[in-house]
Amino acid sequence: HSVLADAEGTPLGLTLGPANRHDSKLAEATLDAVPPVSGGRRGRPRRRPKKLHADKAYRGRPVRQALRKRGITPRIARPSIDSSKRLGRHRWVVERTLAWMARFRRLVV
Repeated sequence: HSVLADAEGTPLGLTLGPANRHDSKLAEATLDAVPPVSGGRRGRPRRRPKKLHADKAYRGRPVRQALRKRGITPRIARPSIDSSKRLGRHRWVVERTLAWMARFRRLVV
């Protein structure tokens, strides 16, 4: 599973892929799986988030370019510079979302 969740853990986009595929390869498909978000404002609804927090596995240039192409500011931890403890404030939300989904067996299978 590759999940894009908001700050409260609500899944916005989900992509299923093979178990031996790296998560960064599914990043673009997961971003494209996000439906329009209605914020109660007039005009065209925003389709994607403004910024994206990701761990060090997504630090590659193709992922950053895909995010910038879609107008999303990447907040990706840098190896040997950023501590994984700072990113942990945001990462646990996605881990909790995956745990919630694992409780629903039909979604897992």
